[in-house]
Amino acid sequence: MADHAKSSNPAVQRQLDRLTMLSPGRDVLGLDRIARLLDRLGNPQHDLPPVFHVAGTNGKGSTCAFLRAALEASGRRVHVYTSPHLVRFNERIRVADRLIEDAFLAQLLEEVLSIADDINPSFFEATTAAAFLAFARTPADACVIEVGLGGRLDATNVIEHPVITGVAQLGLDHQAFLGNEIVDIAGEKAGIAKAGVPLVTLHYPAPIAARVGSVANQAGARWLPKAGSWDAAVYRDHLHYRDLDGRIELPMPRMAGLHQATNAALAVAMLRHQRTLAISETAIRAAMRWAEWPARLQALHAGPLVDRFPAGSELWIDGGHNPSAARAISDFFRGHIAAARPFHIILGMLANKDAAGFLKSFVGRTTIVHAVPVPGHDHYAPAELAAIARACGMSASAADDPLAALDEIARHADRAQPPVVLIAGSLYLAGEALAANGTPPE
Repeated sequence: MADHAKSSNPAVQRQLDRLTMLSPGRDVLGLDRIARLLDRLGNPQHDLPPVFHVAGTNGKGSTCAFLRAALEASGRRVHVYTSPHLVRFNERIRVADRLIEDAFLAQLLEEVLSIADDINPSFFEATTAAAFLAFARTPADACVIEVGLGGRLDATNVIEHPVITGVAQLGLDHQAFLGNEIVDIAGEKAGIAKAGVPLVTLHYPAPIAARVGSVANQAGARWLPKAGSWDAAVYRDHLHYRDLDGRIELPMPRMAGLHQATNAALAVAMLRHQRTLAISETAIRAAMRWAEWPARLQALHAGPLVDRFPAGSELWIDGGHNPSAARAISDFFRGHIAAARPFHIILGMLANKDAAGFLKSFVGRTTIVHAVPVPGHDHYAPAELAAIARACGMSASAADDPLAALDEIARHADRAQPPVVLIAGSLYLAGEALAANGTPPE
């Protein structure tokens, strides 16, 4: 589906405008269009450096960030493909450790779109083809690729020979594409499994694990679930990891939230169960402190948005938008701030998300919700979203936009009990906040 991407570079914007006009394939998953498109481009997916392929409902982007950090700490040059972007489209394509340059991006998008008319690729399919072209034409040592949606029928799944595949946390999301049962969603995610390639996953409840194991077996992949061939646990503020090759004691990730230790552990398991690139324990330790993933429990420490509040206030951003993500976010704040301290959520959500399911994780403590729109996307009307929050037992009101909500909170802020403010519910909303604060991803 189109992401209403914008660029300050006119040449890139011309191609992004062409991308937004793509429609026949935008809501249909499948590998036929991307395969035909890549064939016309010379099949660049066959010329990528060693690929680490990651799927999951939540945590796959963070897992990719840990993989990238460890690979770079080992001295490797790394290509990375993730989605969606937050502020600039270029964030999706990192070429040999750097965000893709505008001139290169415009050239590649034009090349893809010039041969795509009768194929009618989706927005994501066209951008995936452009990323693969960039990666095939630029020397690097490794390639980290995040699944866009699902796995089995995702455009990135044309990669036939990754060195390792991984599946992060699972939950209900994108049900219109993947089904309403988490077991079915798990099967779709595990569909990135490949013959002869290890599939590393977290530990899942028995019915989900059975489906993942069945998919791996059918693909001819060796399935390596957590609590089986490898395991990890947090103890005395360290992450303790073990597998058949030994044990490692690691520092906790710099990224906030206990769930990031789980994502980091998955990345470690993927690194240690592939045999193409040797990654030292020193590099893995460094990755725990180097890895960052914007808009995932990201604290803003300076900028125009932060400056609205009295000293001691906290402003956080998280793009989580499903109940599973909400539980991780809520768990962090329950341990991070005193129950009596004012806690505000500026919330905007797309209309196809489970707003009530998201909010229920925050029930049980004083939470004030400020509902806002998500411009350019089909979203809950702020009044409707506020009503859902009130039905969950929260104090809630509607605001015209995040800045109006921030100003309202700041006007009533108590310097003796400065507020904690979370902007959440949508990666698009998170991107707007980062742009307004002058702190886009780099």
